[in-house]
Amino acid sequence: MHALIAAAVHHQRTVLLALLFVLISGALTYIGIPKESDPDIPIPYIYVSMTHDGISPEDAERMLVRPMEQQLRAIEGIKEMTATARQGSASVTLEFEAGFDPDQALLDVREKVDQAKQELPDDTDEPSVHEINIAMFPVILVTLAGP
Repeated sequence: MHALIAAAVHHQRTVLLALLFVLISGALTYIGIPKESDPDIPIPYIYVSMTHDGISPEDAERMLVRPMEQQLRAIEGIKEMTATARQGSASVTLEFEAGFDPDQALLDVREKVDQAKQELPDDTDEPSVHEINIAMFPVILVTLAGP
């Protein structure tokens, strides 16, 4: 290590020229790279909610979530599927891979939900499908309050 430092001190002009070359090439590269101030990378989340008055969480999982998951599992491009069963309702959240066509994903989910509706109990309300786009949420939220 001492030999490297001694060589750098002995060849000061070479080291300074190399440093100058690195700085100039870095600045030119930074200027030349295309940049976007607000890149839109859609990672669509689709939320399917089902309500059934008076159903327990265990029954909601068995009678609402499982049939819906079985149908939705066949959709291509799903990164993660999360299901929640509560008193009187259930929901399934689908996260798709980045770069997946959000319009096609929404059509596929609606088609599979229509197929799964036949397996749901008769008293279950119509399942609703909602698209949640992360890019639509604000990056900064400022709240001011005072007396």
